[in-house]
Amino acid sequence: MLTVNELDLAFDILENCTLCPRNCKTNRYVDDSGICTMGREMKISSFGPHYGEEPEIVGMTASGTIFFSGCSLLCLFCQNSEISHYGEGFFVGERELTEIMLKLQNAGCSNINLVTPTHFVPQIISSLLEAKDLGLTIPIVYNTSGYEKIETLRLLEGLIDIYMPDLKFFSPEKSKLYTNSYDYFEYASKAVLEMHRQVGDLVVKNGVARRGLLIRHLILPNNQSDTDMIIDFIADNLGTQTYLNLMEQYRPCYKAPGFTLLNEYLSKVDYENHVNYARSRGFHKPEYIYG
Repeated sequence: MLTVNELDLAFDILENCTLCPRNCKTNRYVDDSGICTMGREMKISSFGPHYGEEPEIVGMTASGTIFFSGCSLLCLFCQNSEISHYGEGFFVGERELTEIMLKLQNAGCSNINLVTPTHFVPQIISSLLEAKDLGLTIPIVYNTSGYEKIETLRLLEGLIDIYMPDLKFFSPEKSKLYTNSYDYFEYASKAVLEMHRQVGDLVVKNGVARRGLLIRHLILPNNQSDTDMIIDFIADNLGTQTYLNLMEQYRPCYKAPGFTLLNEYLSKVDYENHVNYARSRGFHKPEYIYG
């Protein structure tokens, strides 16, 4: 866990921001023109109990979800473009975020679920440290696109209990086309390995996730998400005990209708074919593959 001096150094990154792989080097103390379009102050769109996550994340009650505004990946098919691309929300300071976390714990939530947090890592660390001093004990979930730098993830070691990354694309050409990040898999593949090093496989007790790695993969139509190659990577590098959520809820959102191969829903047949492939690779436990 970070010392005070190390936390100061984390905040220093904001002066020449390299928190995410975009490395846009914006001085976020004075400017919000970087990829994430966020300055020094945190911005969130909403917070509260959330029931739409995996059963183990919802637990017996709800996931205490905090949706951060802005994003460093900016998928062109984003289902939350108002938040990610247009930055809808309201500003909060570190003390306010601490109070929100404690409020969610007091409301009985199973965890604190930080959604799209990458560009606010130093501020989140500061809030978490204070919240833990004030009695925050429920697990902390880092809910991310997967487009992460190992250096940033290491700032979080000891503070995050559950990493919940997306693993979106294998092909550089597809990730470039849909997220303007030719290097998505290069970073995301290393990121999930680092996350696993920190927290290991998902540990579930009495139906509630306590610690570990949970990987999500949104299956896009017409094999635009390289699904079987993603499955192969996870099986070969993390093992088939990994909690893998193959998601079928894609719908054409935001700018997706402008791309012929994305302007349709995923077929049931295609979804089942990918699930069967995952099972053929050894992801045989039903609880590790969700629709």
